[in-house]
Amino acid sequence: MLIETKAELGAYQPLSQTHSERQVSKYRVHASRLEGEVLVSGAKNSVLRLLAASLLTSGKIEISNYPTMLLDAQVHLGMLEALGKHCVVDGDIAYIEEIVPPPSELVWRGRSIRNTLLILGALTARTGRGSVPLPGGCKLGERKYDLHVMLLEALGATVTETDTYLEAYAPKGLTGADIRLPIRSTGATENALLCGALARGVTTVWNPHIRPEIIDLISMLRTMGSKIKVFGQERIEIEGREGLTGVRHRVIGDNMEALTWLVGACITNGDVEIHGFPLSDLEVPLIHLKESGARVYTGQESIIVRGGNCYPVEISTGAYPGINSDMQPLFAAFGAMSRGESKIIDLRFPGRYLYAEEMGLMGLDYSIEDNLLRIRGGTRLRGAEVTARDLRAGIALTLAGLVADGETVVRDAWQIERGYDRFIEKVTSLGGDVLAE
Repeated sequence: MLIETKAELGAYQPLSQTHSERQVSKYRVHASRLEGEVLVSGAKNSVLRLLAASLLTSGKIEISNYPTMLLDAQVHLGMLEALGKHCVVDGDIAYIEEIVPPPSELVWRGRSIRNTLLILGALTARTGRGSVPLPGGCKLGERKYDLHVMLLEALGATVTETDTYLEAYAPKGLTGADIRLPIRSTGATENALLCGALARGVTTVWNPHIRPEIIDLISMLRTMGSKIKVFGQERIEIEGREGLTGVRHRVIGDNMEALTWLVGACITNGDVEIHGFPLSDLEVPLIHLKESGARVYTGQESIIVRGGNCYPVEISTGAYPGINSDMQPLFAAFGAMSRGESKIIDLRFPGRYLYAEEMGLMGLDYSIEDNLLRIRGGTRLRGAEVTARDLRAGIALTLAGLVADGETVVRDAWQIERGYDRFIEKVTSLGGDVLAE
């Protein structure tokens, strides 16, 4: 039930006080077979956007299927509290209530996340000015924020940058405009939706990235009173409103977590039932995995994965509904267990193969030619000390540790917990020998 009064809200402790961000330093992983049942949590790549959208309204927000232990979500709630919100979590529901109108500047001395770009857009749309720490997140090569600057300027804002902050000014408010994205950018599409929701007139986003997380954000904004029309991958039209209301909203399931358990079951010759599997969101990755030996049986609300022989994969990343860049390290772990040569090309973030260098320490036979990663699989991996260079690299190394001889130590394992809710609890419940330190 949505909390209706401050007295009721006060009965709970803010998340930032009850669950301060943990700094897990490493995982110790040993060979194990995954077996049992697991429930997919709310999607990281959706919930962070929904949290940013809460800044567009003074109304009360209730987000269910909330991934409570996700580190990036905990950081984001802390940022919201620094902006005048009172955030609490009860079970798998997050409650957000505005105590004072948000200031235009986010003063934050903790770890930054890339979602500060969306906070910038939301603050500028609502207050006429925004100032946020430069974005953090995974370092994936040339991951710039020029598209965010471009769309803010197209809507009438002046954007400046210091050594530590990104700032936008629109003292008379944002004005709707045509925004033509040169590439299908998820983040830029999301920021255009947030800014357009409170801009005067109509904002049209051409060449948007229509994917499940975008549709989830649109669904929430519509319930808050926003008028949004989607014309496939061609364009999105947002009719700006003077204000938005509070909302109750349920986060979609995390397709990256779902795919992680699927690949883990395959390569460990496991037997796992995955509840809440977002089947319709993963049709293309599933086609590739099934063709490469994954034995998947679908039910009404779950799928069962029974391990079998893994065969080589050949993929290139692309816009939804294709295989996105985050997924390719999981395909690499699958390819490492396949007899034969697998080929991976990342078209979104060329050269995003630092994890292959780490897997090489475990005995992976690979080579990189321009932007082509070749994996010659079928050789037994051996345990080693490796480093999670980013979130998805870390989970791929952890999966590799489940099929390696000896002990694998994954350093900087906090990267994994940025994007996986209760990972250690879930993997150990499936029989995975993974210890966090």
